[in-house]
Amino acid sequence: MNSAETSVVLLTRAGCHTCVVEFERLKAVCADFGLTPRAVDVDEAARTAPDLRAEFGDRVPVVLIDGKEHSYWEVDERRLRADLASRRAP
Repeated sequence: MNSAETSVVLLTRAGCHTCVVEFERLKAVCADFGLTPRAVDVDEAARTAPDLRAEFGDRVPVVLIDGKEHSYWEVDERRLRADLASRRAP
């Protein structure tokens, strides 16, 4: 899979200091792969996607890669780098 196709999302919640810190870490790692992660507030998203908050709301911040849970509470940088690198391979 080409990294240009890879989606990286951090599920967050307003007022979550850890979410802010981990989003900065996530942005730094993703920049090394030419990716720009998005942050999605689970409470705001609940208006149209209530399952998102139900599934992940008690574990924010949560990193999703291509819609699948990668890590939660903190960015697992070593694992994230390995997984993003493997997606770059032809």
